[in-house]
Amino acid sequence: MRFKHWLGLIVLVISLYILWQLQQVVLLLFAAVILATILNRIVQRFQQSRVKRGIAIAITIIILITGIIGFFALVVPSLVTQLQELINLLPQIPQQLRTWADWLQAAIPGSMLKQLEETQGLENLVQQIQTWISQLLGNFFVLLNNSLSVVLNILLFLVLTIMLLANPSQYRRIFILIFPAFYRRRIDEILSECETSLVGWVKGTLITMILVALLSFIGLSILGVRLPFVNAMLAGLLEFIPNVGPTLSVILPTSLALLDAPWKAGATILLYIIIQQVESFVLVPIIMKKEANLLPVFTILAVVIFASFFGFLGLFLSIPLLIVSQICLKEILVKDILNKWHLNRTNNSG
Repeated sequence: MRFKHWLGLIVLVISLYILWQLQQVVLLLFAAVILATILNRIVQRFQQSRVKRGIAIAITIIILITGIIGFFALVVPSLVTQLQELINLLPQIPQQLRTWADWLQAAIPGSMLKQLEETQGLENLVQQIQTWISQLLGNFFVLLNNSLSVVLNILLFLVLTIMLLANPSQYRRIFILIFPAFYRRRIDEILSECETSLVGWVKGTLITMILVALLSFIGLSILGVRLPFVNAMLAGLLEFIPNVGPTLSVILPTSLALLDAPWKAGATILLYIIIQQVESFVLVPIIMKKEANLLPVFTILAVVIFASFFGFLGLFLSIPLLIVSQICLKEILVKDILNKWHLNRTNNSG
């Protein structure tokens, strides 16, 4: 390798190290880019109606702020009330489980009961759930203690979004200039494909989240499960995390249903299975038909890998990161390098 090659490699390694150290900021910037891209589509709609860009940006931001304020004004009071009720109910779950375990032991034949007592399966289950609830409450208070850091990150995210929205084309040109001159037009095409896929995915995901939350609320209300609003909101929000999120959303309503009767817990699990089947075979094919084609195995791996490396932000942004990574691998690695490998070797040999 020549000196310039070694120098380029050293610069690349140093750049990657710096980006790794600033990973939280980079992820916040990535999230801001996604939101700014979506808001820019709204701004462009206003511009098509002959509204000046500055006024269109102001209107879009006002709509966003109004939506956020409306959400907090209409939804948060009920959410806080039911969350307080949830905190009061959580300690009752282990005791109710112990009660049902005693009833189950009384109904089980003697030989099977003896085997269960030897393994202490029910007792261990109750203890594990009690430990989980204690950890949940502890993490809840830790989250409250870290609220200042969360607020600062949200403010940084909003500031970055507004700055990017003010002049997205300029920031896009600066990013493209990082690449060699002969490849800049190709990078511009790849960025356009990433933008289209991300916007389509976000719109489809938001619609799916709303419909899942609505179906969950209706179903839980019919079954008479406690705190239907909180559980429905939780189901809708966790829908943002594919595969893992819907599974986690079943735990809390099932535990609350168990406070009333075992059949209600079973009915709650069945309700969520039905909702997920409707989401998988009806909502996703209709709403997400223009979304980037993501295989289920890749989505699960993306959630696990990005959450392991980047924590909560990685978990939250796992699918957008997967979409961008998939497009880059397909366009750059496959189309521009591997598919032209034979041509490059032929030209070099000639």
